[in-house]
Amino acid sequence: MTTTACPSRAEALALLHEWVENPALRKHCRCVEAAMRAHAARAGEDPERWGVTGLIHDFDWERHPDLERHPVAGVAVLREKGWPEDICVAVLGHATHTGVARESLMAKTLFAVDELCGFIVACSLVLPDKSVAGLEARSVKKKLGRADFARNVSRDDIVQGAAELGVELDAHIEFTLNALKEARMEWEQ
Repeated sequence: MTTTACPSRAEALALLHEWVENPALRKHCRCVEAAMRAHAARAGEDPERWGVTGLIHDFDWERHPDLERHPVAGVAVLREKGWPEDICVAVLGHATHTGVARESLMAKTLFAVDELCGFIVACSLVLPDKSVAGLEARSVKKKLGRADFARNVSRDDIVQGAAELGVELDAHIEFTLNALKEARMEWEQ
């Protein structure tokens, strides 16, 4: 693979499955993939490229579950495998502790959807059917204000992500939630 060619979804999925055993983490990565594809399509960008970026953004978390190594160690693996630099930079930028600037729209979007997807999934898991199908954006927004709900999700990152994209938080939540609803058969499995 050259440094500019985008790996296929099959290649990205194989890498994810090689590195990630936890079904919840695999689900999170597929969820972020779905959100990235929808945001790319809306922006007139390449849904495949953005999708594989979302799919692999946390692939190294199980092996490197600390801020000193994640996602830096994972990106080193991606670079060794010849993954495109724009994908590597976006993956680095999704973690604020790396200090890597999010300059591309893809990098900004990955940061903006990562924590939000985790939060939306957490909101869906308290519903009777544990699905996003019946979840409403106003319910997600209301739960954002509850410090006792989904404590590990950074509300600051969610707010900052929307701001970096230049969109209102409510609109960002609604669009991302709708993207997950449309693709739910893919990521809810």
